Amino acid sequence: MKKKLILLLAISLTNADEGMLSENQYGKNLYENPRGIACNKCHGNKGEGDVIARYKHKGIEKTLFAPRINNIEFSAFAKALHTQKGVMPIYFLTDEEITAIYMYLYRP
Repeated sequence: MKKKLILLLAISLTNADEGMLSENQYGKNLYENPRGIACNKCHGNKGEGDVIARYKHKGIEKTLFAPRINNIEFSAFAKALHTQKGVMPIYFLTDEEITAIYMYLYRP
């Protein structure tokens, strides 16, 4: 009976780990959908930067770019996520969420 209980406990712990996200997967999920607006839609799949839109203003062709964000220091990254600037929304992310996204962008 005791051996069966230990075996059952070991199996349940193994299965519990399968349901958990890795730190990298957690960061990826946040980057792709932090609060309904995906970072990757503007900044690219791994933060390399991308074109958001092309448009004309007073007859002049314009391009709106999202900057590269996978090459900046953490303090600048975190500040950008807490500050409204241009078309960049404020996401109201926790420090842990910001760290997870940053770590995801900086992993090969």
